[in-house]
Amino acid sequence: MVYYQKMTPEGYKEIEDEIARLKKDRPRRIKILQQARSMGDLSENTEYTEAKRDLGHLQSRLRYLGKQLKYAEVIESKADGKVNMGSSVVLKFDDEDDEEEYKIVGRMEADLAKGKIAFDSPLGQAIMKQEAGKTVTVEAPAGNYHVTIIEVK
Repeated sequence: MVYYQKMTPEGYKEIEDEIARLKKDRPRRIKILQQARSMGDLSENTEYTEAKRDLGHLQSRLRYLGKQLKYAEVIESKADGKVNMGSSVVLKFDDEDDEEEYKIVGRMEADLAKGKIAFDSPLGQAIMKQEAGKTVTVEAPAGNYHVTIIEVK
């Protein structure tokens, strides 16, 4: 069974952009490795070891990102007034006075510091398919809490 990773079109594009950057940097890394190799005895050549490791990391990252794209299921946002993947939502947590805006994204795109929460996180699960004005209970590992959906964009 193949498991497809849900993501937004923006998340897919970010991965494509990172792959392009890494592929552009690859020839430079290969040149560094070739220069380090020409320095002589490889058993005691720190520059060679580091360059080989760096190129290996780059290749590994390219393979990983390639698999992310291969198994991606791009989900387009629906404009039906409900919280869906790709939606931006304004939330008010019961214990806070401020409202916070988040974008609902796939698991691989989630980054709380950038205001992106995964659709399958406890918060994401609680608000998915809900409309503005609804207060939901979030069942989180640290304990349950309530959040009100102020706006769905």
